[in-house]
Amino acid sequence: MTPATHRLPSAGFSITIRVSVLADASAIGRLTTAVGESGGIVTAVDVVDSDSANVVVDLTCDTADSAHAEQVVAGLEKLDGVDVRKVSDRTFLLHLGGKIEVAPKVALRNRDELSRAYTPGVARVCLAIAENPDDARRLTIKRNTVAVVTDGSAVLGLGNIGPYAAMPVMEGKAALFKRFGGVDAWPVVLDTQDTEEIISIVRAIAPAYGGINLEDIAAPRCFEIEERLRDQLDIPVFHDDQHGTAICVLAALTNALRVVGKPINQVRVVVSGAGAAGTAIIKLLLRQGVGDVIASDRPGALHRGMTGLSRSWQWLVDNTNKDDYRGDLRGAVVGADVFIGVSAPNLLTGDDIAKMAPDSIVFALANPDPEVDPREAREHAAIVATGRSDQPNQINNVLAFPGVFRGMLDAQAREFTEAMALAAARAIADTVGEDKLNPTVIVPSVFDARVAPAVAAAVRAAAKGPHLDSTPDGEAS
Repeated sequence: MTPATHRLPSAGFSITIRVSVLADASAIGRLTTAVGESGGIVTAVDVVDSDSANVVVDLTCDTADSAHAEQVVAGLEKLDGVDVRKVSDRTFLLHLGGKIEVAPKVALRNRDELSRAYTPGVARVCLAIAENPDDARRLTIKRNTVAVVTDGSAVLGLGNIGPYAAMPVMEGKAALFKRFGGVDAWPVVLDTQDTEEIISIVRAIAPAYGGINLEDIAAPRCFEIEERLRDQLDIPVFHDDQHGTAICVLAALTNALRVVGKPINQVRVVVSGAGAAGTAIIKLLLRQGVGDVIASDRPGALHRGMTGLSRSWQWLVDNTNKDDYRGDLRGAVVGADVFIGVSAPNLLTGDDIAKMAPDSIVFALANPDPEVDPREAREHAAIVATGRSDQPNQINNVLAFPGVFRGMLDAQAREFTEAMALAAARAIADTVGEDKLNPTVIVPSVFDARVAPAVAAAVRAAAKGPHLDSTPDGEAS
C-alpha cells in the first residue's frame, strides 16, 4: 500500500485564533514560531487590544485539516502566558447566510417605474413573448441566466452527500459564474437521484434559463442525463465535471507539451479515473490527435476482453490502449509521457514518476490531496500541475466554464459542441503567451482578466462556424 503523505496547509482550512499573551518584545515571535512548529502557516497577525501587561492578537493561519487546526491551537495553549480565547473557522464564517443573492437591475422608486416593471405595463411584454416565444431570450433574464443543477451524488471528492450538503458548492459555482463571466447563475438542487425525474424536472424549468450547467452528478447516470437533455432542449446543456475539466486539461497539456517540445500525436497518456471527468478528457484528447491513451480505474487498465462494462467504459475499451496493456496504474505509467489523475489521493509515489519517459508531465488533479505528492513528483517530472490553489499550475475549471457560457449566451447557442470545447482550450492556452511559458506557468491565473473574454470570443466564433458533432462518431456519451 502506498504510504500516506503529509497534507499541505491551505486557505480552505484557515483559522483565526484570538489569543492574549504577556506583552514583551518576543510575544508575537513566540506565537508565530509555535504555529510554524505545528506545521501551520501564519498569513496575518493583527493586534486587537492591549493594556500594560497583555496584548490581544488575532493570529490567522492556514492548516491542513480540522485535526491539524486543533494541533496548532494546542501548540499555542502550551505556551506560558498565552490564553487562547476564541478560534474561528474562516471558511465557515464566509458561508454564513450563503454566498449569493438576487438584486434588481432596475430602480423601483415610484409608481411610474412600478407600472412599467410590473402591472399594468408588464402585460404587454408577456403578450409579445406569447406571440413569439423566442423573444424570451431578448426580454427576460433567460438571455443571461444559467441553472446550476445537481442531485448531490458526486460532490467534489466527498461522494454522495445529498442535495442539502451540495448547496455550498452550487452557491460557489454561481458566484464564480458572475465574478468571471458576468453570467447570472442559480443553484437548482434536486432531492432526487432518479434519472427520469432529473430529466423531467430540468426539462420543465428550462424556459427560464439560457443554459443548463450540470454539476456533481455521478457517473454513469450523468452521461445519460446530459445526452437526453441535449436532445430535448433548445438551450446548451453542459456537464462541467466532464467538459469544463476536459477543456482545462487540454489547454494545460497543450502548453506543457510546448515547454517540453513533444508533439501531441507522439505522446502516450495515462488517465487515472474513468468517470465523468476522465472519460471527457480522453475523448477530447483523442479529438486533438493524441498518440495513445490508457484509461485506468479500480479494475486497472481498461482493455479488450473485459466484460460487463457500461456503455462509457466499453467505448473507452474500443478506442484506447492500442497495445492492450493489462495491468495496474503503476505499471501503466512506466514509460508514459503524461499522467493525468482525476481519481483518488496517494495512488503513486515519486519512484513511480521516475519510471515515466524523460521530460514527463504530471497532472495530479484529485482534490484536496492529489494522486501523487507534488513535491515528490517534481523531483522527477519536467512539469507538475494540480487542482490546488496553493501550488503552481493550478488546473481549475473556472478558467473554462464562465467564458464558455458567456460565449454561448451571447451567441444564443442552442447546443454545446465539441468545436466550442476545442476552441475554448486553444483560447485558454494561448492566453499565457509562448514567451511566458515555463515549467511553472502553463495555464493563466484564474484571476487573469483576459481569460473569460478570450474563451467567450472563441466560443462565439465556433458557434457561428460549421458545427462538429458534439461527440465522436459512434461513441456512447
